[in-house]
Amino acid sequence: MIEELVAFLPSLIKSVISLFIIVDPLGNIPIFISLTERLGEDERRRVFHTATVTGFILLLAFAVAGNQILNIFGIRLPSFMIAGGILLLIIAIRILVVGWEEHKLTPESIGAVPIAVPLLVGPGAITTTILSLQESGILVTVVSVVIVFTITWFTLRYIEPLYKILGRNGSTIIARVMALLIAAIAIQYIMSGLKGFL
Repeated sequence: MIEELVAFLPSLIKSVISLFIIVDPLGNIPIFISLTERLGEDERRRVFHTATVTGFILLLAFAVAGNQILNIFGIRLPSFMIAGGILLLIIAIRILVVGWEEHKLTPESIGAVPIAVPLLVGPGAITTTILSLQESGILVTVVSVVIVFTITWFTLRYIEPLYKILGRNGSTIIARVMALLIAAIAIQYIMSGLKGFL
């Protein structure tokens, strides 16, 4: 039992750290702020709740099934990367030009796309989860997903004080600056996807 625990913990720590770095809820806080700057407090909480639940369920599915999910739909990972990159690039351009405001979208829709997918659960997180499944097994992978998304939920749940500190003008400025970062991430996804094909 002790030997199994000794073997389990290093694998779990490695898996949690690598997945947390890729999901990066702390580093993405400015992007989350930029995408929800025009929403009220209650709507914002619904967005983040939807994002966390959607991202958790999706990544948990990949932790359990991994490559089989992509194979069912005949999707290669590079295709997923290019699609996610194009989606993020459109979002970045929109924020820069007109701001992220869409009356037809509900908070749940914004929480699912683009916050849950592809910002929290993008090609990098899916790849990391699949690799963890292959290297460390299903138990380590599932537990690491649970830990990372618990941290993500707390991060998004208590993001509200940042909005109060920044105010509407500060949030708007960060939104425009972060749009450039989103665009850079998008281009990186597209380039990585193209490299995968080539």
